[in-house]
Amino acid sequence: MGPTRNAATVALAVFALVGVIFSAVSTYDYAAFLDRQVHAITCSFVPGIGALDTTGSSGCHAVLMSPYSAVFRTLTWGGIPIALPALAVFFFLLFRALDLLLRRLAADADEARFMVAATLLPVVVSVIYFLISILRVGAVCKLCVGTYVASIGAFVAAIVAYRQAAQRGRPRPIAWGKYAAYFLEGVALVFVPVLLYLVLKPAYAGTVAGCGGLLHPEDRYGVRVKLTSPPGGAAAIEVLDPLCPACKGFSQRLAASGLAGSLSRELVLFPLDKECNWMVSESVHPGACAVSEAVLCGGAQADSVLEWAFDHQTELRELGKDPDRVYARIAQQFPQLAGCLGKPAVRSRLNRSLRWAVANSLPVVTPQLFVRGQKICDEDTDLGLEYVLSRRLAGQRPDEPSPAAR
Repeated sequence: MGPTRNAATVALAVFALVGVIFSAVSTYDYAAFLDRQVHAITCSFVPGIGALDTTGSSGCHAVLMSPYSAVFRTLTWGGIPIALPALAVFFFLLFRALDLLLRRLAADADEARFMVAATLLPVVVSVIYFLISILRVGAVCKLCVGTYVASIGAFVAAIVAYRQAAQRGRPRPIAWGKYAAYFLEGVALVFVPVLLYLVLKPAYAGTVAGCGGLLHPEDRYGVRVKLTSPPGGAAAIEVLDPLCPACKGFSQRLAASGLAGSLSRELVLFPLDKECNWMVSESVHPGACAVSEAVLCGGAQADSVLEWAFDHQTELRELGKDPDRVYARIAQQFPQLAGCLGKPAVRSRLNRSLRWAVANSLPVVTPQLFVRGQKICDEDTDLGLEYVLSRRLAGQRPDEPSPAAR
């Protein structure tokens, strides 16, 4: 093997370093949003090269704002980003690889066997999150792809290192005691940064715990659409634009949170499309007026129409440059709605929906959520949704600790 005998371990260290870089950038981008402001984020296969995403249209933004980007969201505001333990795991792999090289143990079969087991963890997690990105979020994050490549590269390098080490000596019994010590070492390297993150991250400020409520919550003109909900839930009103990407993300987060079942949900349509909304001078989401009419026409099928609109937002916004094409596409998908679309009755109902928003002095922004008449702050409909909503449902202020934490 000569001078290349440590090449596989060196490669493992390089891939671990790549994983550290990508997961560190992901963690930084996530933590930046904890000040409850909007930030540009990195979305590049080479962090530091390429323009930052300032519009929220990239796959990286979709993944970051998805319900799968963090865990323990109901226990701490914003949860713990998945990228943080990933950063700690890659740092542990880098540390172990450098330790083997410095102690000249790269060719030791026992050490190499443990590295194979250690690198398997990020591979398994990468496969799971890749499937989630494709099947659930519907977008792929370039930073995540970098992490996936680093995981697979480290795993392959560890296998090569073990095979080379095994060829140079007779197999020995597994050193369970040594492996247990290394495992505890890895757990500590994950636990410490997570603990520091929980201690140092911004707390939920009591000054922003309330964002007002509805001035006129009654629905005199029947503008609200009842969504499928279990009986007995807390009264909730969602103000949505069916072609708004942020609304789609909000809907996904609410569904994944497990809290939607505790709400009796009603929908108020607020399309940001100048075809019907006199409050916007330019169509933010062209075609949203026609799709909103379809939801109103849907009746008992309103949930299905809304879900279809979320799934085809890009196509419908492109067709929205010509409203007639949007109507034709909707009628193709839902023929039973053709006799309702574009008619004076549904257009009048949509107009009254917009006037309901004006009567309640709602800002021209979507999504908005009101629970028992009180607004969930706009900043808390993304990373802090589960934390704030779970406390609202329990009758607590969001800045109060949960009963379990007292």
